[in-house]
Amino acid sequence: MTALQPARREPPAGDGPPGTADRTVRRIPFPVVDEITRHCLTDDEPETVHIEVHLPGRPDPDRLRAAFREALCRHPRILMRQAPHRWWRRRYEWELTGVPDVDPVVFPPPGPDALERARERALADCPPLDASPPVRLEVVERGPDGEGSEDGASADGNGNGNGNGNGNGNGGTVLLVTINHTALDGPACLRVLATAAQLYGGADNSPAPPPVRAPGVPMGGASQDTPPLGGHRLARPVRIAAERGPRSAGSEGGSSARGNGMLITELPVPARPPRVDGVAAFTVNDQLLVATCLMVARWNHVHGRPSAPVVVTMPVDDRPRGTDMPIGNGTRLVSVGFGPEEERDAALLTADPPDPAAVARLLRRTAARTRSLKAAPGSQLGLGAALLTAPVLPVGARGVLARALRTAAAPLASTTLLSNIGRIPYPLDFGDAGRPTAVWFSAPARMPRGLTVTTVSVGGRVQLALRWSHALLDDEAGARLGALFARSLAATSWTPGAGEDRTGRTDHTDHTDHPDDTGRTDRTGRTDRMDGTDRTDGTDGTDGTDSTDATDRPEGTAP
Repeated sequence: MTALQPARREPPAGDGPPGTADRTVRRIPFPVVDEITRHCLTDDEPETVHIEVHLPGRPDPDRLRAAFREALCRHPRILMRQAPHRWWRRRYEWELTGVPDVDPVVFPPPGPDALERARERALADCPPLDASPPVRLEVVERGPDGEGSEDGASADGNGNGNGNGNGNGNGGTVLLVTINHTALDGPACLRVLATAAQLYGGADNSPAPPPVRAPGVPMGGASQDTPPLGGHRLARPVRIAAERGPRSAGSEGGSSARGNGMLITELPVPARPPRVDGVAAFTVNDQLLVATCLMVARWNHVHGRPSAPVVVTMPVDDRPRGTDMPIGNGTRLVSVGFGPEEERDAALLTADPPDPAAVARLLRRTAARTRSLKAAPGSQLGLGAALLTAPVLPVGARGVLARALRTAAAPLASTTLLSNIGRIPYPLDFGDAGRPTAVWFSAPARMPRGLTVTTVSVGGRVQLALRWSHALLDDEAGARLGALFARSLAATSWTPGAGEDRTGRTDHTDHTDHPDDTGRTDRTGRTDRMDGTDRTDGTDGTDGTDSTDATDRPEGTAP
């Protein structure tokens, strides 16, 4: 990785490296993912990715602005805008501008609701595609007594936020990044943010190397009824049962059904059994997948809806994490199916609490599925998307066809999306402002899925962002669904000496029916910090490694 120098105070912020301003604007065609997303944009559900980085100190505004804008110039692929187009053109094109068209760094006025308002903007106000870069960084100051936020974490796009979930009362700053998902994804923007941290603080922000893994398959391996490559069989996936109260359902003009709601909280990393010959029986990523399946099944069971088959879309990111990381939408999507095998244990898995032996069987099957899925090669959206974006028809005609096919295929869309970032691969050391105490990502939750689960690991805790479409759930229902996820994740935790065998099976009952035992989450999404997380240095992990391992490459990433 090339060493980067601390950010300069001169020349003025935004000039970038010498010669940047003289670069010629060039055009590149939209990749497949960008074009499909561009075809399906709607005003009701903005396609935003939100990143929230909590720092214990306060960065210098001028230095931070200079560092971030120079980081953009060091990664010129992020400095892009959509070129003017007509419907008869064969392609959408990005214009790489070399320097920003607009200042992407904003310092909103401080106040007790500053973070709440910034979150609302992140869900409802998407950076435009016609100005470079399609990213906004809001620097939100928190008062010495936690002003600018409250304990708890719930927000939506209609002004109903309820705090930030990191109420440590020590002040500090929140860097809140909003990304237009048509242009790039969360991990790519995080790479740029790591460069900005290095430019600002001068410390090395190189990604830690992945740990050395023992070869082999854990004992108890794949079940004989595990589908090939872990994929789901051809069956119509279940949908999350909708729940919207009379007030939201009957509001004038249906405004409450627009946009997304969001709950953010933090939970303990669930325990795993010891490794056998250096091989883990299952990873925390597998536990998160199982928790998502349990959440859906138990929620639908209570609402009298089918509980299976559940299909979870999982983004996988194979890109390098150094300064040469490709910027854009670089993840590929795989589907993890939970169907006929789980139906035999349906009554056990939807019980409160779920049966530990049934959960252990589900964990083993899930581990086998995800291993084969991640090992198999694949394109980002499959052959169909590549054919749909081939420059044969004009983009206007392809757009009509893409939207029609999306509507027709809606019943076959996966139940939900789980994006597990894992451990942050960079220190994100902002010098005098410190290293992050908490980091959250959230992915857009458009219908027909209407629900996304995004997780990050910081300081031995799982930072959870649950995001839902208001066409599916109101905010009270979203908060209860988040509490159910906390209980479901706790149900996957291994307890030593309680009937554990060498395949990770547990025969215990833990306190999975009390949200306060799993991250102190209540029905409003409120959370109390359980530990003193103070850095993201690659020692905590949701990628399936022990907590003392080095940083691993994320198994799944934000879209």
